[in-house]
Amino acid sequence: MSAIWKRPISVESLTAVHVNTTVAHLGIEFLEVGDDFIRARAPVDARTRQPMGILHGGISVLLAEMLGSCGAACASPPGHRAVGLEINANHLRSVAEGWVSGIARPIHVGRSTHVWHIDLTNEKGQLTCVSRITMAILSQG
Repeated sequence: MSAIWKRPISVESLTAVHVNTTVAHLGIEFLEVGDDFIRARAPVDARTRQPMGILHGGISVLLAEMLGSCGAACASPPGHRAVGLEINANHLRSVAEGWVSGIARPIHVGRSTHVWHIDLTNEKGQLTCVSRITMAILSQG
C-alpha cells in the first residue's frame, strides 16, 4: 500500500510544529508515522488527571483530535488546510497511571472532507477510548 501523505511528515516534523502548544505542555509525544497512520501517546500524571485521579476525558479527546487533525493536514494537498467539523469519543476504561497511546487511521479521504478513526489504549493494550473526527478540507486560495 502506498502512503496517503501529500506533504512531508515525520515524528520530528510533527513534534517541531507543536513546540509551545498545549500538546507539548501536556507532555504528549509523537511515536510513529506509517503509510496510513500516526501514533502518539499522552502521560497520565498531574497535568492530565481529573480530581478522581484518573485520566481526564478531555485529554483523551485532545489526543484523538490532535492525531486526526495532523493526519488530515498531512494527507491534504498543498494549498489546502484541514479544520475540524465534529469529533466524538466513547470512554471505555479509566487509566490512573502510565501512558495512553493513540493511533489514527483514515476512514475516508475525500476532496472536501476526511473522516479519521482513533483508538486509544493503555499500556496493557486495552482500549480506553474510541473516537472519530470529521475534518473539512479547505482551499487556502
